[in-house]
Amino acid sequence: MAQQADYAIEDVTTDLARVRIGFVNVYLAGLPPPSGGTPALRHRPAGVPTWALVDAGLTVGAAWILDIAAQRFGEEARPAAIILTHGHFDHVGGLEALLAVWDVPVYAHTAELPYLTGRRDYPPPDATVGGGLISRLSPIFPQRGMDLGDRVRELPSNGDVPGMPGWRWIHTPGHSPGHVSLFRARDRMLIAGDALATTRQESVFSVVTQPEELTGPPACFTTDWDKAERSAAMLAALKPEVLVAGHGEPIRDAGLPGSLAALARDFARVRPAHGRYVNAPAWTEEEDAEASAPVRNRRGVRWGTLSGVAAATVAGTWLYRRFGKRASQ
Repeated sequence: MAQQADYAIEDVTTDLARVRIGFVNVYLAGLPPPSGGTPALRHRPAGVPTWALVDAGLTVGAAWILDIAAQRFGEEARPAAIILTHGHFDHVGGLEALLAVWDVPVYAHTAELPYLTGRRDYPPPDATVGGGLISRLSPIFPQRGMDLGDRVRELPSNGDVPGMPGWRWIHTPGHSPGHVSLFRARDRMLIAGDALATTRQESVFSVVTQPEELTGPPACFTTDWDKAERSAAMLAALKPEVLVAGHGEPIRDAGLPGSLAALARDFARVRPAHGRYVNAPAWTEEEDAEASAPVRNRRGVRWGTLSGVAAATVAGTWLYRRFGKRASQ
């Protein structure tokens, strides 16, 4: 994986790039122009989107995502959509700054919309599970939802993924109510989000060194373990040949389908024996249904990760660096 500035980027396939920002991954899905960069884009119709962003990472990563997108697809390029696997702080942190530069829709599962439209905050993490320092520190991490207003839309009911032809979204709740994973059948590629991880996210050592370890969802933020177990079984049934997740390195091992099936069969090895949500989910089905009711005429944006002033500063600085200096020359 090539290291650039404070992020790392890797081509998982020719049309899927993984960008690791701190301890979390985001993905750029789409085929770059043949020669890369802006020159190739001159031969395309203006405004035709060619790619999508999966998740928005940590707040500090917004400018890096913008840089990578410009390098990969051209300075004028913007995604067709931003697809959220879910709305936890480490997957939406860069969203406000990105939307200040890109006027694009954000898509999420309907059950995640309460946390993205200002109706609900996420439940407190469980610092007693996982056994690592990150779990013990989890109560200090942001738990607030955000209000994206009409910028966020429900994923299409037919399973299509906007901006990602050939991919299908799959509802994989447990880590969060509206968590989704993305699957492409032609090459059996799975973007698992946080339904699974490929390194033990609770351990600082694992987060830093990234040893490959197929495991369950990050424990301290998983609020329904029964659903998490069913979601793991659902993903195992797909028999993916390549697996990428929100945390950890890609897995391309020929034994991946068997390893994933074994994890699903013996989910007890990753499910905590005791904990706040182990025997009772954070929300009942009735509460989830009530919170998922349509939201209309909401005004303002309530962000749990970054103030509007800070996001505007990030976006403005990036835009000036890219275009202002060039125009003044």
